[in-house]
Amino acid sequence: MKQRQIAYEDEYLGLNKSIAYGLQHVLTMYGGIVAPPLIVGSAIGLTHIEIGMLITASLFIGGLATLLQTLGMKWFGAKLPLVQGVSFAGVASMIAIGTTGGGFQTILGAVLASSLIGLIVAPFFSRIIRFFPPVVTGSVITIIGFSLLPVALNWIMGGNNKASNWGSLSNLGLAAFTLTVLLVFSRFGTIGLRRVAILLSIVIGTVFAYALGYCNFSGVADGQWLAIPSFLSFGMPIFSIPAIVAMCIVMIVTLTETTADILAVGEIVGSEVTQQRIANGLRADMLSSAIAPFFGTFMQSAFAQNVGLVAITGVKSRFVVAAGGMILILLGLFPIMGRFIAAIPAPVLGGAGIVLFGSVAASGIRTLGQVDFSDQKNLIIVAVALSAGMIPMINHDFFIHFPKWVQMMFHSGISITCVMAVGLNIFFNHLRVKKPISNSASSSLLSHK
Repeated sequence: MKQRQIAYEDEYLGLNKSIAYGLQHVLTMYGGIVAPPLIVGSAIGLTHIEIGMLITASLFIGGLATLLQTLGMKWFGAKLPLVQGVSFAGVASMIAIGTTGGGFQTILGAVLASSLIGLIVAPFFSRIIRFFPPVVTGSVITIIGFSLLPVALNWIMGGNNKASNWGSLSNLGLAAFTLTVLLVFSRFGTIGLRRVAILLSIVIGTVFAYALGYCNFSGVADGQWLAIPSFLSFGMPIFSIPAIVAMCIVMIVTLTETTADILAVGEIVGSEVTQQRIANGLRADMLSSAIAPFFGTFMQSAFAQNVGLVAITGVKSRFVVAAGGMILILLGLFPIMGRFIAAIPAPVLGGAGIVLFGSVAASGIRTLGQVDFSDQKNLIIVAVALSAGMIPMINHDFFIHFPKWVQMMFHSGISITCVMAVGLNIFFNHLRVKKPISNSASSSLLSHK
């Protein structure tokens, strides 16, 4: 059998096909890439214009990060079909930082510092990956999804608990309509429609809301229509040790997720994934994450849903994903698009968010499916880690008497889950305790002397 001279990921399919398939990648992950800046911006009180700037900066940096990851350069980039974008892993932690004494600039400082630390540890991360088996990563990813569900419920009720229509039947009905549209596309749509069901449901839900008079796009035209994301548009990053520690935990989660995605896409395209290739991919992740705060956005990560798209379509070329990166950059040059997205009614986002955030939790549960629960140790690790992670969601005042840095670190629940899961995994599966010799064994040894 003749051996292939060109690896699947290195095939160039031509400009037209690359753009078409690249657009499909953008549509698949568009809802995911704009959701984190939209969630964080809304939660910490940014204006619609500022949220629009944040969204377009996220698209722009996501495109640059995708080009770095797919095309690569020396020491940076796995050169595999991986789409990069703002990581969901940091959403709850960034909200915690922004609402417990720190501002938006403190969030940017924490992202910058933790990304630089991640850039240093990236080459060594593959050596400690044994401390992040499915029992740990599954627990962390599951709690990420659970911690985001309250955001979806807040959106469903209207997004502003001081508004007169908070929790009204009209808000709940609009969210239910959006969710129904999403479910119909997911059940009866073609494969292509199912992949963009979240995006289509938001579009249709927004049109429906506009027809009923629930949309206000009056501020969309305010500001620039075309602009390059500004350098330090939100000011210089501010550095806070507790915030940096909290984001370092997110950084570890991000490195873990990207490592898993590199291994998965390598298997899908039939390409060997070496330790060096993983290190290059992680360095690209952290370099783009370190650049992101200077343009006013957050930590970057590989998108798992796009790995699934590669598997479903069979299109394995990294140049296709690079074309998608170029489309993201172009979208990032139009701030009006960001302002338009920021004006979408909160209940519409909530209806889609139930599935979007729930799918993150489902992804973690799928990872936990690889765990051998017949071993009681694994059962205890997951039980304690998830229970501890639920504490801030059940009772916001649990850490009220703790120092401020503890509140900032553990307000989201993701940090607690990560610390507990890693610590318990080391305790149960890596810590070797020397067993003392029993009295009967000692007597037996003496009798043989």
